[in-house]
Amino acid sequence: MINHLVITLFIFSLAIESLFGQVKNIVLDATGQGRAPAEPSIAINPTDINNIVAGAILDKVYVTKDGGVTWSTQQLSSPYGVWGDPVIITDEKGNFYYFHLSDPTGENWSSEEILDRIVVQSSGDGGDTWDEGSYTGMNHPKDQDKPWADYSPALKRLLVSWTQFDKYNSADPNHKSNIHFSYSSNRGKKWSKPVRINQVSGDCLDDDLTTEGAVPVGGVNGEIYIAWAHGEKIYLDRSMDKGKTWLGNDIVVSDLPGGWSIDIPGVYRCNGMPVLMVDRSKLGLKGMLYVVWSDQRNGSDDTDIWITRSSNGGDRWTSAVRVNDDPAGKHQFLPWPVIDQVTGYIYVVYYDRRNYDDNNTDVFLAYSTDGGVTFKNKRISEKPFTPQKDKFLGDYINVAAHNGRIVPIWTHMEDGKTSILTAILSHSDLGLPEIKRVEKKKRKNEEK
Repeated sequence: MINHLVITLFIFSLAIESLFGQVKNIVLDATGQGRAPAEPSIAINPTDINNIVAGAILDKVYVTKDGGVTWSTQQLSSPYGVWGDPVIITDEKGNFYYFHLSDPTGENWSSEEILDRIVVQSSGDGGDTWDEGSYTGMNHPKDQDKPWADYSPALKRLLVSWTQFDKYNSADPNHKSNIHFSYSSNRGKKWSKPVRINQVSGDCLDDDLTTEGAVPVGGVNGEIYIAWAHGEKIYLDRSMDKGKTWLGNDIVVSDLPGGWSIDIPGVYRCNGMPVLMVDRSKLGLKGMLYVVWSDQRNGSDDTDIWITRSSNGGDRWTSAVRVNDDPAGKHQFLPWPVIDQVTGYIYVVYYDRRNYDDNNTDVFLAYSTDGGVTFKNKRISEKPFTPQKDKFLGDYINVAAHNGRIVPIWTHMEDGKTSILTAILSHSDLGLPEIKRVEKKKRKNEEK
């Protein structure tokens, strides 16, 4: 009886997947040579959703202008060096910005100058060409690491936050880590003097007690919010005056049981750092703040993805909602969320082991149309992979969404070699109403 039930459920799950179709994966980079590609970032041109730009460590750029049918690949160069942690964003005019770490001498870890600043390069032609770049955070010999960025439509500014280490990987208790912030009002040509925003410093070991994972977002009325992890807490700070002043006491968003450094079998290293988002859409919950992360509150053999939200600028947060919808006991890790700022829909891409009893790993996409109250989950990888403990899978994956186009991007590993994969999704791939129906609803509401 039980065997018949298992078979019936398996056939039913195949039928459901067949109903919405298997997602076609696109291989952007399968070289695995030199510094193996990982840590992909991706953005969609809001003025032309067929123009998509992605990047991966250390210096890769992938560009499509036909909606993912064809892609070009190039290597980014800068007089300040290009040393990974790529972050790609756009502004409302479709300009792309590529943030990354520095290596000005080209000698990498043999040089004292590595990680001496945060670099940003811009492209005004859809990713085909890039300027030499500008920088912020220059404070040698301190190290600048783990940036993330956003564009604030209300302020017309680029925002970037990161961790400054007095000395990276130092065990000296006198060496501290802190969260820094800077902005640019002229497309990244010049940057404001960086300011420290956190009240409590961390250590420099790049582990749980380090202040890390800072993500900035621009609010609908010009506010600036930044969230990060430290110890077993997620913190948030905010500025209501364009970044001039910040809260006297950081807000605790949520507990982070076990800290942000997570052990996943077969994975070199894994983090559960928070990702902050704000809904700037007209159709969603405008002004709502969201934080997504992963932790092991349910045990070391059960990593889950969580989301919380705040409707009052971060003063209060809802109880955490579990994003992955599988039974307890399996690992879901390295989540990255995005809000489609046209529809207000939320998408979260992550690695998932629900279907296996070993280290086989799929990639899933969770999506919510009700402001993160409920989620549906869909497997988007064509086949699983098994990471190797001695090979670097990367510290994050990414997803972009705009006007009903959803583009997740992730690192795949096979025989210890990494590759970068993506997929071009629409509402119909997820069983959602097509975007035209959403736009029609918008016009109807506006006429009222």
